[in-house]
Amino acid sequence: MTNPLDPVKLNAAMEDVHRAGMPGLFAEVRDGDQVWRGAAGVADVATGRPVTADMRHRVGSITKTFTVAAVLQQVERGQIGLDTPISRYLPKLVPGERGDAITVRMLINHTSGLAEYLPYAYPSLKGFPPFADTRPASLDDHRLTRFHSTELIEMGVTAPAVGAPGGTPGLYSNTNYLLLGALLEHVTGTPAEQYITRNVIERAGLRDTELPTTPYVNGPHSQMYEAWFGMIDPPRDYSVHDMSWVGPAASLISTVTDLNRFFGMLLAGEIVSPSSLAQMQRTVPVVSQEGKTIDYGLGLYPMEAAGQSTYWGHGGTVWGAGALAMIRADGERQMAVAVNLQRWHRLDSSGTPQLHPIDDALAALYRVAMYG
Repeated sequence: MTNPLDPVKLNAAMEDVHRAGMPGLFAEVRDGDQVWRGAAGVADVATGRPVTADMRHRVGSITKTFTVAAVLQQVERGQIGLDTPISRYLPKLVPGERGDAITVRMLINHTSGLAEYLPYAYPSLKGFPPFADTRPASLDDHRLTRFHSTELIEMGVTAPAVGAPGGTPGLYSNTNYLLLGALLEHVTGTPAEQYITRNVIERAGLRDTELPTTPYVNGPHSQMYEAWFGMIDPPRDYSVHDMSWVGPAASLISTVTDLNRFFGMLLAGEIVSPSSLAQMQRTVPVVSQEGKTIDYGLGLYPMEAAGQSTYWGHGGTVWGAGALAMIRADGERQMAVAVNLQRWHRLDSSGTPQLHPIDDALAALYRVAMYG
């Protein structure tokens, strides 16, 4: 059960996150016809410019839900089969027996066994997944690098496999979603970003959402600060960055209002059909990039507290920016939260990220937003 929106509690929870060390954050929470928007902290630590709830923001892997919606539209039209091998569509990108064994569904739910390309594209991250073996230098080196998705896909496909196709737990890998972008282009004859824009973003009436073609965030936005586990001190602004390094996996720019509108329409069956939505909510265990095992569906995952309603949505992080969007299964209660600092954790002597007061404060904000 949830309680009606309480602006006093929501504002207090936002301020607690800011006081815990987050430079700035903003959010929108909906409960039926009730809407609350709020912001706390600064968009620019140098000038003290405040954040506002209408700012545009890089929302990272929330992009994946948009990409899956586009793929499922093609499934509904009979152009893509969820359980069809990817070799049927892209034999040159995933050749041989591997391409015959990996299905479209396995790409979407991260059970393909394909490795993450990021440590190969960003040399200073080659020690990943142990964060202690990484360094942030490549983030600066590649600020304006224009990557080609086929090059990134090749890095992930030729890297050692991280699991057998269809095996669980899966391992979260952006390689999967770059392949989904290539699949969309193959079956539609249109670049994935254009297809998603026309058939998902514009279809949902999202006026402040885009898949960017330049390194800049247009319109009112926050600076986006990356700490990389204390290795960048003070945290550095990465709001100007060419997002071709993630494309249809994590490059989306949006607002908290647009995110709530999108997920509301998605769960109402207005973006994909109810049967496609049911497929999205079929989960398997997947190991996240943070090393945690989560339940992951087709571009959606559940979030719940003991004895409380289940929420569906997605989170995302890129250099300096993060967001989380969740909607209750009945579609009535929603939250979208954006933050302008990432990797704020320090590593202990074993290289494990340590809990930070921001973590507890964010968890408390989510509880107030979701359950009152």
